[in-house]
Amino acid sequence: MILSPDMLAFLVAAALMAGCIDAMAGGGGLITLPALMAAGIPPVQAVATNKLQSCFGTFGACVAYARRGHMDLKTYKGPVIAAFIGSVGGAWLLQRVDPSILAGLMPALLIAMAAYFTFSPKLGETDRHARVGIAGLSGLIGMIGFYDGFFGPGAGAFYTTIFLALGGLSILRATAQTKAANFASNIAGLLTMLAGGHVIWVAGLAMALGSLVGGQIGSHLAMRFGSRLIKPLVVVMSLALTAKMLLDPENPIHLYLFG
Repeated sequence: MILSPDMLAFLVAAALMAGCIDAMAGGGGLITLPALMAAGIPPVQAVATNKLQSCFGTFGACVAYARRGHMDLKTYKGPVIAAFIGSVGGAWLLQRVDPSILAGLMPALLIAMAAYFTFSPKLGETDRHARVGIAGLSGLIGMIGFYDGFFGPGAGAFYTTIFLALGGLSILRATAQTKAANFASNIAGLLTMLAGGHVIWVAGLAMALGSLVGGQIGSHLAMRFGSRLIKPLVVVMSLALTAKMLLDPENPIHLYLFG
Protein backbone atom coordinates (compact mmCIF):
# COMPACT_ATOMS: atom_id res chain seq x y z
CA MET A 1 0.00 0.00 0.00
CA ILE A 2 1.39 3.42 -1.05
CA LEU A 3 0.85 6.40 1.28
CA SER A 4 1.47 10.03 0.33
CA PRO A 5 4.06 12.11 2.24
CA ASP A 6 1.24 14.21 3.71
CA MET A 7 -0.53 11.11 5.01
CA LEU A 8 2.70 9.75 6.50
CA ALA A 9 3.28 13.09 8.26
CA PHE A 10 -0.26 12.92 9.64
CA LEU A 11 0.34 9.39 10.94
CA VAL A 12 3.65 10.38 12.57
CA ALA A 13 1.98 13.32 14.34
CA ALA A 14 -0.83 11.05 15.55
CA ALA A 15 1.69 8.50 16.84
CA LEU A 16 3.67 11.17 18.71
CA MET A 17 0.55 12.40 20.51
CA ALA A 18 -0.60 8.85 21.20
CA GLY A 19 2.82 7.78 22.51
CA CYS A 20 2.86 10.68 24.95
CA ILE A 21 -0.64 9.96 26.27
CA ASP A 22 -0.07 6.20 26.33
CA ALA A 23 3.08 6.54 28.46
CA MET A 24 1.10 8.48 31.07
CA ALA A 25 -2.36 6.92 31.09
CA GLY A 26 -2.87 4.38 28.31
CA GLY A 27 -5.42 4.75 25.55
CA GLY A 28 -3.07 5.84 22.76
CA GLY A 29 -4.86 3.45 20.43
CA LEU A 30 -7.82 5.84 20.57
CA ILE A 31 -5.69 8.13 18.41
CA THR A 32 -3.58 5.80 16.27
CA LEU A 33 -6.15 3.21 15.18
CA PRO A 34 -8.63 5.79 13.79
CA ALA A 35 -5.68 7.57 12.14
CA LEU A 36 -4.57 4.37 10.41
CA MET A 37 -8.10 3.59 9.26
CA ALA A 38 -8.52 7.19 8.04
CA ALA A 39 -5.47 6.52 5.85
CA GLY A 40 -7.46 3.76 4.15
CA ILE A 41 -5.80 0.79 5.90
CA PRO A 42 -8.23 -2.13 6.52
CA PRO A 43 -9.02 -3.02 10.17
CA VAL A 44 -6.85 -6.12 10.66
CA GLN A 45 -3.87 -4.47 8.92
CA ALA A 46 -4.50 -1.32 11.00
CA VAL A 47 -4.33 -3.32 14.25
CA ALA A 48 -1.16 -5.09 13.07
CA THR A 49 0.53 -1.85 11.99
CA ASN A 50 -0.53 -0.20 15.24
CA LYS A 51 1.28 -2.97 17.13
CA LEU A 52 4.49 -2.19 15.24
CA GLN A 53 4.49 1.49 16.11
CA SER A 54 3.29 0.86 19.68
CA CYS A 55 6.23 -1.45 20.35
CA PHE A 56 8.65 1.43 19.94
CA GLY A 57 6.69 3.80 22.17
CA THR A 58 6.18 1.31 24.98
CA PHE A 59 9.81 0.14 24.80
CA GLY A 60 11.05 3.72 25.09
CA ALA A 61 8.75 4.33 28.06
CA CYS A 62 9.98 1.10 29.70
CA VAL A 63 13.59 2.27 29.43
CA ALA A 64 12.72 5.66 30.91
CA TYR A 65 10.84 4.18 33.89
CA ALA A 66 13.50 1.50 34.50
CA ARG A 67 16.30 4.07 34.56
CA ARG A 68 14.50 5.93 37.34
CA GLY A 69 14.00 2.74 39.36
CA HIS A 70 10.20 2.59 39.09
CA MET A 71 10.01 -0.81 37.35
CA ASP A 72 10.43 -4.17 39.12
CA LEU A 73 10.67 -6.88 36.46
CA LYS A 74 12.03 -9.46 38.91
CA THR A 75 8.91 -9.40 41.08
CA TYR A 76 6.42 -8.88 38.25
CA LYS A 77 7.89 -11.09 35.54
CA GLY A 78 4.85 -13.41 35.85
CA PRO A 79 2.33 -10.76 34.76
CA VAL A 80 4.63 -9.65 31.92
CA ILE A 81 4.93 -13.23 30.62
CA ALA A 82 1.16 -13.67 30.98
CA ALA A 83 0.56 -10.51 28.93
CA PHE A 84 2.80 -11.90 26.18
CA ILE A 85 1.07 -15.29 26.09
CA GLY A 86 -2.41 -13.75 26.24
CA SER A 87 -1.63 -11.40 23.37
CA VAL A 88 -0.45 -14.24 21.15
CA GLY A 89 -3.81 -15.92 21.65
CA GLY A 90 -5.75 -12.73 21.01
CA ALA A 91 -3.82 -11.83 17.85
CA TRP A 92 -4.20 -15.38 16.54
CA LEU A 93 -7.97 -15.25 17.11
CA LEU A 94 -8.29 -11.78 15.55
CA GLN A 95 -7.19 -13.17 12.20
CA ARG A 96 -9.97 -15.77 12.32
CA VAL A 97 -13.09 -14.19 13.82
CA ASP A 98 -15.07 -10.93 13.89
CA PRO A 99 -13.63 -8.57 16.58
CA SER A 100 -17.13 -7.33 17.45
CA ILE A 101 -17.69 -10.56 19.44
CA LEU A 102 -16.06 -8.98 22.51
CA ALA A 103 -17.06 -5.42 21.69
CA GLY A 104 -20.26 -5.24 23.75
CA LEU A 105 -18.36 -5.49 27.03
CA MET A 106 -16.01 -2.59 26.44
CA PRO A 107 -18.12 0.53 27.21
CA ALA A 108 -19.20 -0.81 30.60
CA LEU A 109 -15.62 -1.78 31.53
CA LEU A 110 -14.23 1.61 30.53
CA ILE A 111 -16.91 3.52 32.46
CA ALA A 112 -16.26 1.37 35.55
CA MET A 113 -12.53 2.06 35.25
CA ALA A 114 -13.11 5.82 34.97
CA ALA A 115 -15.37 5.68 38.05
CA TYR A 116 -12.69 3.82 40.02
CA PHE A 117 -10.05 6.45 39.25
CA THR A 118 -12.50 9.29 39.94
CA PHE A 119 -13.89 8.17 43.30
CA SER A 120 -11.17 6.03 44.87
CA PRO A 121 -9.56 8.02 47.70
CA LYS A 122 -6.54 5.71 47.95
CA LEU A 123 -4.70 6.44 44.72
CA GLY A 124 -1.40 7.99 45.71
CA GLU A 125 2.35 7.91 45.52
CA THR A 126 2.99 4.94 47.85
CA ASP A 127 2.37 1.19 47.55
CA ARG A 128 -0.49 -0.44 49.44
CA HIS A 129 -1.38 -3.99 50.46
CA ALA A 130 -1.96 -6.21 47.43
CA ARG A 131 -5.40 -7.84 47.22
CA VAL A 132 -4.24 -10.74 45.04
CA GLY A 133 -0.98 -12.65 44.75
CA ILE A 134 1.31 -12.74 41.74
CA ALA A 135 -0.50 -15.79 40.34
CA GLY A 136 -3.88 -14.03 40.43
CA LEU A 137 -2.37 -10.84 39.08
CA SER A 138 -0.76 -12.78 36.24
CA GLY A 139 -4.08 -14.36 35.30
CA LEU A 140 -5.85 -11.00 35.12
CA ILE A 141 -3.00 -9.35 33.22
CA GLY A 142 -3.03 -12.30 30.82
CA MET A 143 -6.70 -11.64 30.09
CA ILE A 144 -5.94 -8.02 29.26
CA GLY A 145 -3.04 -9.23 27.12
CA PHE A 146 -5.52 -11.38 25.19
CA TYR A 147 -7.71 -8.32 24.66
CA ASP A 148 -4.68 -6.26 23.58
CA GLY A 149 -3.74 -8.80 20.92
CA PHE A 150 -7.35 -9.14 19.80
CA PHE A 151 -8.48 -5.49 19.75
CA GLY A 152 -6.23 -3.16 21.72
CA PRO A 153 -7.45 0.37 22.55
CA GLY A 154 -7.57 0.99 26.30
CA ALA A 155 -5.42 -2.02 27.23
CA GLY A 156 -2.83 0.17 28.95
CA ALA A 157 -5.47 1.78 31.15
CA PHE A 158 -6.82 -1.68 32.06
CA TYR A 159 -3.33 -2.87 33.01
CA THR A 160 -2.83 0.20 35.20
CA THR A 161 -6.17 -0.30 36.97
CA ILE A 162 -5.32 -3.93 37.81
CA PHE A 163 -1.86 -3.09 39.12
CA LEU A 164 -3.39 -0.30 41.23
CA ALA A 165 -6.60 -1.83 42.52
CA LEU A 166 -5.44 -5.43 43.00
CA GLY A 167 -1.65 -5.30 42.93
CA GLY A 168 -1.45 -2.53 45.52
CA LEU A 169 1.13 -0.50 43.60
CA SER A 170 1.41 3.27 43.74
CA ILE A 171 0.03 5.06 40.70
CA LEU A 172 3.51 5.76 39.33
CA ARG A 173 4.79 2.21 39.84
CA ALA A 174 1.55 0.82 38.40
CA THR A 175 2.07 2.96 35.32
CA ALA A 176 5.67 1.74 35.02
CA GLN A 177 4.68 -1.92 35.34
CA THR A 178 1.92 -1.29 32.82
CA LYS A 179 4.52 -0.26 30.24
CA ALA A 180 6.36 -3.58 30.73
CA ALA A 181 3.16 -5.60 30.30
CA ASN A 182 2.04 -3.42 27.41
CA PHE A 183 5.37 -3.84 25.61
CA ALA A 184 5.13 -7.62 26.07
CA SER A 185 1.61 -7.77 24.65
CA ASN A 186 2.52 -5.40 21.81
CA ILE A 187 5.56 -7.42 20.73
CA ALA A 188 3.64 -10.68 21.03
CA GLY A 189 0.75 -9.33 18.94
CA LEU A 190 3.18 -7.95 16.37
CA LEU A 191 5.06 -11.24 15.96
CA THR A 192 1.78 -13.13 15.57
CA MET A 193 0.49 -10.62 12.98
CA LEU A 194 3.81 -10.71 11.12
CA ALA A 195 3.31 -14.41 10.58
CA GLY A 196 0.02 -13.55 8.88
CA GLY A 197 1.60 -10.84 6.70
CA HIS A 198 -0.69 -8.04 7.93
CA VAL A 199 1.82 -5.28 8.83
CA ILE A 200 2.08 -2.17 6.61
CA TRP A 201 5.80 -1.50 7.13
CA VAL A 202 6.13 2.02 5.73
CA ALA A 203 3.30 3.37 7.90
CA GLY A 204 4.36 1.38 10.97
CA LEU A 205 8.01 2.43 10.92
CA ALA A 206 7.16 6.08 10.24
CA MET A 207 4.75 6.09 13.15
CA ALA A 208 7.30 4.28 15.32
CA LEU A 209 9.51 7.36 15.29
CA GLY A 210 6.67 9.56 16.55
CA SER A 211 5.63 6.95 19.11
CA LEU A 212 9.17 6.65 20.48
CA VAL A 213 9.52 10.41 20.94
CA GLY A 214 6.03 10.70 22.43
CA GLY A 215 6.69 7.83 24.85
CA GLN A 216 9.79 9.57 26.18
CA ILE A 217 7.92 12.85 26.68
CA GLY A 218 4.96 11.19 28.38
CA SER A 219 7.01 9.03 30.73
CA HIS A 220 9.08 11.99 31.95
CA LEU A 221 5.91 14.06 32.50
CA ALA A 222 4.36 11.19 34.48
CA MET A 223 7.44 10.81 36.67
CA ARG A 224 7.54 14.54 37.32
CA PHE A 225 3.86 15.10 38.15
CA GLY A 226 2.75 11.61 39.33
CA SER A 227 -0.89 11.05 40.26
CA ARG A 228 -1.77 14.73 39.73
CA LEU A 229 -1.37 14.14 36.00
CA ILE A 230 -1.94 10.39 35.55
CA LYS A 231 -5.26 10.07 37.40
CA PRO A 232 -7.24 12.71 35.44
CA LEU A 233 -5.73 11.54 32.16
CA VAL A 234 -6.88 7.95 32.74
CA VAL A 235 -10.41 9.20 33.48
CA VAL A 236 -10.49 11.43 30.40
CA MET A 237 -9.06 8.76 28.08
CA SER A 238 -11.45 6.10 29.41
CA LEU A 239 -14.52 8.29 28.84
CA ALA A 240 -13.25 9.52 25.47
CA LEU A 241 -12.64 5.96 24.30
CA THR A 242 -16.13 4.96 25.45
CA ALA A 243 -17.69 7.88 23.56
CA LYS A 244 -15.66 7.01 20.46
CA MET A 245 -16.76 3.39 20.57
CA LEU A 246 -20.44 4.21 21.07
CA LEU A 247 -20.78 7.13 18.65
CA ASP A 248 -18.59 6.12 15.71
CA PRO A 249 -20.82 4.21 13.26
CA GLU A 250 -17.74 2.51 11.78
CA ASN A 251 -16.54 1.16 15.11
CA PRO A 252 -17.16 -2.58 15.74
CA ILE A 253 -18.69 -1.81 19.16
CA HIS A 254 -21.24 0.58 17.64
CA LEU A 255 -22.15 -2.04 15.03
CA TYR A 256 -22.39 -4.74 17.70
CA LEU A 257 -24.67 -2.73 19.97
CA PHE A 258 -26.82 -0.87 17.48
CA GLY A 259 -26.56 -2.88 14.26
